[in-house]
Amino acid sequence: MAAFRYLTLIWPGLPWLWLRGSRTGLVLALAFAVAVDVAVLTTFIWPELVGLGFTIAVWTATAAIWLVSTVSAAATLPRPLPRGRAAAADALFVKARDAYLARDWVAAQAHLHELLVIAPTDGEAQLLWATLLRRVGRPTESRQALTQLSRSDSGRRWQAAIARELALLDAGMADATAGDGPTLLPLGREATGQPDAGRRGAAA
Repeated sequence: MAAFRYLTLIWPGLPWLWLRGSRTGLVLALAFAVAVDVAVLTTFIWPELVGLGFTIAVWTATAAIWLVSTVSAAATLPRPLPRGRAAAADALFVKARDAYLARDWVAAQAHLHELLVIAPTDGEAQLLWATLLRRVGRPTESRQALTQLSRSDSGRRWQAAIARELALLDAGMADATAGDGPTLLPLGREATGQPDAGRRGAAA
């Protein structure tokens, strides 16, 4: 499996797109594909449309993009998701939740950051992260996190909580303390009739 991770370095943007589902990786991969297409078209298909200087410039730019992107990706290649990450994510969520309830913002942020590294698509953790940003007075970042979550597949089951958080932001209630429980601990499994998996139900 490690070999397959390194094979993603062949195409710019693919490491982050394939391993983490990054939109930035998608944009970079598509941009490189367009650059390669233009280079091939102007060299082999319609060479008469442009001069030799333009063709050389296109190939040079394409090679530069590939080289810079590959070196950068190799230096920051996402770590493989650890085995047993579900249990680790559950434990980290509980720690982050307890730190939040204790108003220990630094510890909550640290636990959530670690959690989102090993489980980047955890919608409940993303929701808690956005709530934490609102509570510490970073409404712009909170709104961005909520918007991103609402547009993702992992955010579908949290639409009601997302709407509530956005309403709090719109009302300028960044420091509000009333009613944090339902947003912090959405208990989506109970609401949807699914069995509790251990970490979320403990919030009740």
